[in-house]
Amino acid sequence: MSPQARVYNAAGAYELCKKVRDRAFTMAMRRSFQSLGSHSQMSLPILLGGTTRMTIGSHVYLGPDCWLLTHRPDGRLEIGEGTAIAGNCVLSAALDIRIGRGVLFARNVYIADHRHGFSKPGVPILDQGIEDLRPVVVEDGAWLGQNVVLLPGVTVGQGAVVGANSVIRKDVPPRTVVVGSPGRVVRQLPTD
Repeated sequence: MSPQARVYNAAGAYELCKKVRDRAFTMAMRRSFQSLGSHSQMSLPILLGGTTRMTIGSHVYLGPDCWLLTHRPDGRLEIGEGTAIAGNCVLSAALDIRIGRGVLFARNVYIADHRHGFSKPGVPILDQGIEDLRPVVVEDGAWLGQNVVLLPGVTVGQGAVVGANSVIRKDVPPRTVVVGSPGRVVRQLPTD
């Protein structure tokens, strides 16, 4: 066997082992979620908190090093079917985060429906709790580029594109391209 064939076989074995491991983990975790659709997969390592308040549709992919958290008993996180979330993404729900169907996340996307309090002088921010709780919605077919940050109260419209490194404080209209910090519309996409 040639050296190239050995490398190919080793790489294939490695990928197969990762798939088996991740599939076994996903199946083991299935009952901890409010619901977890068929053919969805979580890639290890992953941080999960409050899974009984999470609804994940079918054919959803969650990449390695993602954090999915619901912080309070009334916090909800919903991810629609066919959504693909690359690695190192954070979805932090104290109230309500809803991700539609067929949404694409690049790496390092951060979404929170709250922020830490910081108005009390002399009190560590860690001890000030969270505030500004407002739902976040990403509608069907949207694409969030690498390092995107969505702040509380934002809705990203259907089929919208949010460019890499953008910080979104206001709603993104459907079928638009938004870039920058703060995000601004730079292009309207075709609707047909």
